[in-house]
Amino acid sequence: MLMAVTGLGTAVKYIPRPVTIGFTNGIAILIASTQLKDFLGLETGAIPSEFILRMRVLLNSLNSVHWPALLIAISSLLIILILPRFTKRVPGTIVALVLATLAVAVFRLPVETIGSKFGGIPTGLPHFSLPQFRPDLIVPLLPAAVTVAMLAAIESLLSAVVADSMSGDRHNSNMELLAQGVANLAVPLVGGIPATGAIARTATNIRSGARTPVSGMVHALTLVVILAVAAPLARFIPLATLAAILFVVAYNMSEWREVRTILKLSKADIIVWVMTFGLTVLADLTVAVEIGMLFAALLYIYRVSQTTTVAPVTEEYIEDGRPHVLQDKLLPPYVLVLRIHGPFLFGATEKLSEATVDMESLPTVVILRLRNMTAIDATGLHELEKLADRLRSTGRTLLLCGARSQPEQFLRQSPFLRYLGEQNMLPHVEAALSRAREVYEGRAGAPPVSKVIYQT
Repeated sequence: MLMAVTGLGTAVKYIPRPVTIGFTNGIAILIASTQLKDFLGLETGAIPSEFILRMRVLLNSLNSVHWPALLIAISSLLIILILPRFTKRVPGTIVALVLATLAVAVFRLPVETIGSKFGGIPTGLPHFSLPQFRPDLIVPLLPAAVTVAMLAAIESLLSAVVADSMSGDRHNSNMELLAQGVANLAVPLVGGIPATGAIARTATNIRSGARTPVSGMVHALTLVVILAVAAPLARFIPLATLAAILFVVAYNMSEWREVRTILKLSKADIIVWVMTFGLTVLADLTVAVEIGMLFAALLYIYRVSQTTTVAPVTEEYIEDGRPHVLQDKLLPPYVLVLRIHGPFLFGATEKLSEATVDMESLPTVVILRLRNMTAIDATGLHELEKLADRLRSTGRTLLLCGARSQPEQFLRQSPFLRYLGEQNMLPHVEAALSRAREVYEGRAGAPPVSKVIYQT
């Protein structure tokens, strides 16, 4: 709650795109690896928490595949994947869960269930009790409490960032932390432990059609109903079906398509992604984000330093700059010119979203003038992609013009330019205005009206 009140929640915007992608890729691998045992019905001893040791134990146990469990898992997986092609009103996960549970209960299939593994789910609501206050424990527990709070904040805010990328929405970081703080003050009163935002459940919710916080309320009420009424039935849920559901969740949240974009960027961005991904899987989530942020910060310093140039002003320089000048050009009403001034790197990219938040008020063509944008990274590129998508979905066109050497090279080596169209990447604002006229006349079928409008 203190982090929210002091505004520290906004620090999540300083997490660059390669770190976020590496984190979610790693989480997806970890989730999938923990479900292999139940999906295949393997007979193993205790499963190690370390990824390498876990995979070694699973590989050594492949000869113990339980075919009824595997059949249940594959059937559940097919239902989850195929049902959305016919209807999206009922999530495939719910249908798979109900059918698999009925099959196990009716036919008494010899597969491991929640009841056989954990003894079922406790019925009724938890008891309310005030914990004993121990002032003498405040100092000894403070370092651990701060660590848990930081980890919970990072994981929750990263969950919110992932949810934003999946839903196209924008979260309020400080509000997220405030709500989490209130929840974690209340949960000990019913015997609970600190809670965080969960990427897996959030991704499942969004993929099932969730768009507002009401979905979270429905989720909570559903759990209350299960505890109060349906807990005895939940013990028949096969673990193989839960494993199939989590496989789909892991794939949906993994953002593997984004990896192809990362791999086409600079070596530095690839290194940041590899470090975050590898450490998330092989080490610890907190360590992964910390090391990823450290490398990203060093990369930020390097890119900013590369933008500094010292050169004499020559006649050629003056002549080359004339097509970029706006003062002597008429801007028609169907064009909005936005300029980016300075490095467009992680931590600054949300300013573009803020400038274009009212999409309906924008004209037919938006020209993004990059003459004074000195550098760009993967996070900045992702923001340009989102803007292009938003404009295209509303029948508008994005043009880029005047990119300097580093941004131009970065844009050309990514798939974004092919998506935007080479014809929409112009050398200067003069050419961009000419292209805007072509776009407008091609859509409206009428010549443009001359009128001066200039917005930055």
